[in-house]
Amino acid sequence: MNAPFAVAAETVRLAELSQPDELTRIEAFVALHSGTVFHRPRWLHAVEDGTGQRALGLIAERGGDLTGWMPLTELHSPIFGRTLASAGFAVGGGALAVEERTAQRLIAAVEELAQRLSCSSVELRGGPARAGWDLLTERYCGFVMPLADSDEAQLAAIPRKQRAEVRKSLNAELEVTIGRDESERAAHYAVYAESVRNLGTPVFPRSLFDAVLDAIDADILTVRHQGVPVSSVMSFYHGDAVMPYWGGGTYAARRLRSNDRMYYELMCHARHKGCTHFDFGRSKTGTGPYAYKKTWGFEPEPLTYAEWTVPGCEARDADPLSPQHQSRIAMWKQLPLGVANRLGPVIARGLG
Repeated sequence: MNAPFAVAAETVRLAELSQPDELTRIEAFVALHSGTVFHRPRWLHAVEDGTGQRALGLIAERGGDLTGWMPLTELHSPIFGRTLASAGFAVGGGALAVEERTAQRLIAAVEELAQRLSCSSVELRGGPARAGWDLLTERYCGFVMPLADSDEAQLAAIPRKQRAEVRKSLNAELEVTIGRDESERAAHYAVYAESVRNLGTPVFPRSLFDAVLDAIDADILTVRHQGVPVSSVMSFYHGDAVMPYWGGGTYAARRLRSNDRMYYELMCHARHKGCTHFDFGRSKTGTGPYAYKKTWGFEPEPLTYAEWTVPGCEARDADPLSPQHQSRIAMWKQLPLGVANRLGPVIARGLG
């Protein structure tokens, strides 16, 4: 009688992200299993290059084949402590695996890794969770919708009230440019920095935006009024979708309706690039951005995140809506823009 074949055991280990062959394997796995742009090693390296926060990852293997992957960023902040995020500076991530049991092995391994690295917590921004983790099912929603077949159909697909705002913006004296060169990068950062200061949030270092632009398929769309940038957004292209990710407007944007022009132009531009879906990203439930996206006809889809705090440690709280941060936010809104732009990157590189 023939002896049965032995079934190879599945193992989990730290990924060797400095090895080109390892990166190629992981990138292929992410593409095959419909991972997000934030699952890509290229994203992790861009974050590391742009902020100094270390890129890590866990891979599961069986018989030499990749069976699971979890992208990780080791975040360190003197204000918010140390944590592992999957993935850092992202709205997506978590375990990507061929089987549920593989995902569970990756999650168990990240608990061990967090303790080994003296991190106080782990944040999974998508994917399955494990018993004993805190699930966040109502804090964030995503907004995704198919793009129309033409510019005219795209305009007609926007609900009436918002469509009227877009029509007004189309008749305004606004100029739209799209690119990746230094002039576009500088314009985007200036607008974005002012926008987040006005919201009371420290701005990320410009090196992060440059690193991401250089690492993945992305571009910048800027709206100018009389030559002055008033709205700008950096967008990512992944799979069949465009995702406007880092965007904002100056105080003049509301009066000029330049944000309305910006998103409509991006929808048309993305379709010309071959995209079929518009991913409006995530927003906190019940906030202004959440309501704004609904005016465009997007339906909110709840996102499930999971958090785990190392026993004996305090939970990390970097939520800008947290009551303990409200006085800091109010103070930040009052800072001169130059001061906010100097101090912001030092703080924001640890937010993740």
